[in-house]
Amino acid sequence: MSERLIGVDVGGTKVSVAVLDGSTLHEPRVRKTDTTDGPHLLEQLVDAIREAGPARAVGVAVPSVVDFETGRVRASVNVPLVDIPLRDVLRERLGMPVVVDNDATCAALAEAYDDDGALVARHLVMFTIGTGVGGGIVIDGRVYRGATGAAAELGHTIVGADLRRAPFAHDDDFPRPGSLESLAAGTALNKLGAAHEIAHGTVVEAALAGNPDALAAIELLGRRLGVGIANAINTFDPDLVAVGGGVSAAGELLLAPARDEAARFVLHGVGTRTRIVQARYGNRAGVRGAALLAGQEAAHEAGVT
Repeated sequence: MSERLIGVDVGGTKVSVAVLDGSTLHEPRVRKTDTTDGPHLLEQLVDAIREAGPARAVGVAVPSVVDFETGRVRASVNVPLVDIPLRDVLRERLGMPVVVDNDATCAALAEAYDDDGALVARHLVMFTIGTGVGGGIVIDGRVYRGATGAAAELGHTIVGADLRRAPFAHDDDFPRPGSLESLAAGTALNKLGAAHEIAHGTVVEAALAGNPDALAAIELLGRRLGVGIANAINTFDPDLVAVGGGVSAAGELLLAPARDEAARFVLHGVGTRTRIVQARYGNRAGVRGAALLAGQEAAHEAGVT
């Protein structure tokens, strides 16, 4: 009998819930995120998971910094979950094992495995290029979280600091100037598009349609991303760098300049097996990865390797 798992991907605009039955991911059920406050969102998550039916375990992906050992959300973007012990609350309400992790981390786990659940990238780094830049790291087929569960905030690595000026100028907000997120996120792309009077939110579509200004904007964003990818390759020497998120819909228009720029900054002899590719699972990566994570943790707790 196949193992039934539930994956939940919580975003600022929508909540996606899907059942992973063995190797088959069923069609996700999507609803608008209730961002009224923490209690309302928790109630929505409980109802959505209950609708999915019984399962061995539930994985929840959130756009947040998560203390994985406790399942408490330490910081959160676009959803009211800060300082909520999300794992324990959901476990108590649902009566099922629950694990909670960062959404980009879950997406990275999904990309490391194929449709049949076989490991295809033992060492993987994930970049999600959307409104911001998220990251996930998989080492030996398992998520790398660091000492407190907060590892892989790759969008906040510095790729464009002016080394002629110190201390570096910045304000108290993130993303910091010169960070990958400040230079290569969807918001940065929109600014590049606005400078050429390309309508907000249509730069990728305009580039795919052949607009020369949009093509130039995507290329510049890709080259900026390439510097961040080079940093990841120099640090982790992965099998695979997967690029997901909404901006990744530009495909090779984004990836080709990213590969070119990354090659200029990767140390000779490092990354000789690394491939830089578009993420395979698109907007299902988070929900699929959350379900896979639930299965891994359930097996670990049961003593299965």
